Amino acid sequence: MSNEAPLHRDIRLLGNLLGEVVTQQCGQEVFDWVERIRAAAKAFRQSEPTEAPGTPSSSASAFSNLIQQVPEAHRRYVIRAFSLYFELVNIAEQNHRIRRRREYEHAQGEKVGRATIESALHRLKAAGYSADDVANLLQHLGLELILTAHPTEATRRTVLDKHQEIAFILQKLDDPLLTPRELRQLEKSLRAQIVGLWQTSPVRKQRITVLDEVRNGLYFLDQILFDVLPYVHMQLEEQLAEHYPDRSWRVPSFIRFGSWMGGDRDGNPFVTADITFQTLILHFDLAMRKYEERLTRLGRELSQSLELTGASPELLASLNVANPPDEPYREKVVQIQRRLEATKARFHPASPGHAQTALSPRQESATRTQDAEPYRSPDEFLADLRLMESSLLAHRGEDIVAVHVRPLIRQVELFGFHMATLDIRQHSEVHENAVHELFQVAHLGDYKGLSETEKVEKLTRVLADARPLISPYQDLTEATAETLKVFHVVRQAKELFGEACIQDYLISMAADVSDLLEVLLLAKEAGLFRWKPDGSVVSQLNVVPLFETIEDLRVASGIVERLFTNPVYQKQLQARGGEQEIMLGYSDSNKDGGYLTSNWELYKSQKALLQIAAAHDIRLKFFHGRGGALGRGGGPLERSILAQPPEALRGKVKITEQGEIISQRYGHPDIARRSLEAAVSSILVGAANVQTEAMQATEREWSAFVEGLSEASRQAYVRFVYGQPEFLTYFQQATPIEEIGRLNIGSRPSKRKSSARIQDLRAIPWVFSWTQNRHLLPAWYGFGTAVAGALKDHPESIQTLRRMYRNWPFFKALIDNLQMALAKADMRIAPQYVHLVEDQEVGRRIFAGIREEYERTRKVVLDIIERDDVLADFRVIRESINLRNPYVDPLSFFQVLLLRELRQQRARGEDASELEREVLFTINGIASGLRNTG
Repeated sequence: MSNEAPLHRDIRLLGNLLGEVVTQQCGQEVFDWVERIRAAAKAFRQSEPTEAPGTPSSSASAFSNLIQQVPEAHRRYVIRAFSLYFELVNIAEQNHRIRRRREYEHAQGEKVGRATIESALHRLKAAGYSADDVANLLQHLGLELILTAHPTEATRRTVLDKHQEIAFILQKLDDPLLTPRELRQLEKSLRAQIVGLWQTSPVRKQRITVLDEVRNGLYFLDQILFDVLPYVHMQLEEQLAEHYPDRSWRVPSFIRFGSWMGGDRDGNPFVTADITFQTLILHFDLAMRKYEERLTRLGRELSQSLELTGASPELLASLNVANPPDEPYREKVVQIQRRLEATKARFHPASPGHAQTALSPRQESATRTQDAEPYRSPDEFLADLRLMESSLLAHRGEDIVAVHVRPLIRQVELFGFHMATLDIRQHSEVHENAVHELFQVAHLGDYKGLSETEKVEKLTRVLADARPLISPYQDLTEATAETLKVFHVVRQAKELFGEACIQDYLISMAADVSDLLEVLLLAKEAGLFRWKPDGSVVSQLNVVPLFETIEDLRVASGIVERLFTNPVYQKQLQARGGEQEIMLGYSDSNKDGGYLTSNWELYKSQKALLQIAAAHDIRLKFFHGRGGALGRGGGPLERSILAQPPEALRGKVKITEQGEIISQRYGHPDIARRSLEAAVSSILVGAANVQTEAMQATEREWSAFVEGLSEASRQAYVRFVYGQPEFLTYFQQATPIEEIGRLNIGSRPSKRKSSARIQDLRAIPWVFSWTQNRHLLPAWYGFGTAVAGALKDHPESIQTLRRMYRNWPFFKALIDNLQMALAKADMRIAPQYVHLVEDQEVGRRIFAGIREEYERTRKVVLDIIERDDVLADFRVIRESINLRNPYVDPLSFFQVLLLRELRQQRARGEDASELEREVLFTINGIASGLRNTG
């Protein structure tokens, strides 16, 4: 059996079962249409492509005619069949990734695998790192992964549950000991799940709410990460003990998860202060439920007899009973459970749905003996668990601790009472408006009328005064009151759920020092920033600028330099341990200047910021605002990590996980483990990558070359996207941008302002739209012109580009992601969308420019990688794309047909709700088929 044979077996089985379900649910005629279209799609793929840009080939016309012949009554079901096929293929491919990994580990035996914790430690040891060196490294490193809700992940929670069940059934099918009866039963279960998927609407009737997004994010923490994250840490400890056996290892919480869901209010009016607090309650409730489940299990396991085994005096004393019970550990677990119940009661004293669980006779006895005190913090909870741990270790219970106690301790360390740290984000303009009103109320003049220098001077003076600016009883406008309320909620949350529940306040479109000081002033009004009598400061919040546009990235170092010299902000830095977090936006910078310039400006900005931080003895933590889409920093997580400047990886790194990437990476325990292990490996390898002087000199030479390429690429992109008045028309008509705004898959509006300008469109729907029409323009446009121009003047530069690809992780990641984008962009399908442009002459002219640049980019990329086709070195990905194309193509042709009919109906003023729903089905299906769309 070939390496891919099990995958093809699974896909064939799922496809056959889907065919049976379609016939059963919709009739033979619908199934026959699906089969006819599938055969025609394969024939279309095998035919010769057209040479004339924007002109349909005869095979495309024939295929389009077939799509138009599908009866309206059957259309929705045919679209649904192709869309559901992708959901099943995605599950099969995910299952095959797990299968391949296990086969690889079996075949490797004692050999070191690629991108594993073991391989990273092997490299560190070979590089001369001692145990102390590695321990010191781990104290300074860390990875935070932030789950974000964005309007590109269309999968509903109920659908995710069914996907997971199908995945588990597929895994069982690999068991060689299955009997024929068991095999038939599994196939029957698979079919039932597929029927369930077919009968479940893939798109929502109503727009998803913020709290729905929160629950969707918590699903992954609940079902997968609560167990996987401790496992990865314990795996790291085991590997450290193996490589450095002379040291006892206790790894700090190296990887953590955070969330924006319920905290990201930038452009989302539905995220209020109350919603943020409700979000934290949902986080808390989940943490309590998970701990209750683990403690119940622990209570069953800890049956050690005091008479047979013994226990420490400290543990016995903590029970606070006259006569120690014979099973002291179980008694301790009961008391911990009661304290957790009391902790819950602080938040839900009498609310329905939060009644205390029924107590066992032992618990009732303990309750009568002593009233339970609630835990004031997760640290108190940890202290009780560690008391049991130390007692067990002192009484020959090492194995019990390793399997049952230590995982729970690690879970409490990682998840606290908050499950995932919640970030707060808001647009800088909102803070400016609030401060302006506070200044007016306090009779401090017209804040908005001040220059930047005057703003900073005045803010510094007000911040240096320990007194609040206004009375809490002052009447304020609704907007300013809500802005202040957020900060008061943050303080209240920290008191209830622990300091770690909210750490960072992010400022979108931060353009200067005043934007940060404004947030610090609002924090001061809520008591989150306060002066002590000795002149030092207590600060409970990190103030984080988000540099998003090309211009923002270019001026970021100057802003940070001025920030670090501000006397009040220096106090803030001291209070926060001498660390400053800075977020870098991949989306808006790409929309501004194109793929190459965005990536290059992000790289340069990090290097410049690190130099300034070093001069001020400040540690930087970079927060990379990446998306799943290739035009928004997408690609494998480990590749993205290693593509950063080496010096940026010697501290903590923070990265967003967005859209469908969350379910791809964390929807299955085995995939999640592998993803996180590869990320840890990359962080360790990257941190150890110290450049020699010769390497630094080479990078400076290459950087000068890329600087020229970047400027040429930016000019080509800006000229094409912003320099043609008709381009906006092409975008609006040749993509489903308007329809995407109607797809109920995100709580946030698709635009910051009610404007038709590209500048005011959110980067996410911008990229999503170009993915839907198979152009993928943001992920590659401009690179071909830049490189072709450089090679025209200096043909020998191709050798430099090839060396850069082989030896510079930044440039290799850049080119490899370009390969993926070029492979997924499709110049056979893209021309179909040109027909949607009302002025066909404009449509053909714009598309001709797109196609020419695509071919130019493809040619130079192949020249750099020295291959005949893109993804030649990524066989699995290439085969996956080739497998999917015949199934994505019908959805694209359907989408073009439906968009044309939908827009005609709207123009006539007719009810188009049915057509609109069918268009949404195609959007959902194409997203599932192409994957990197988030």
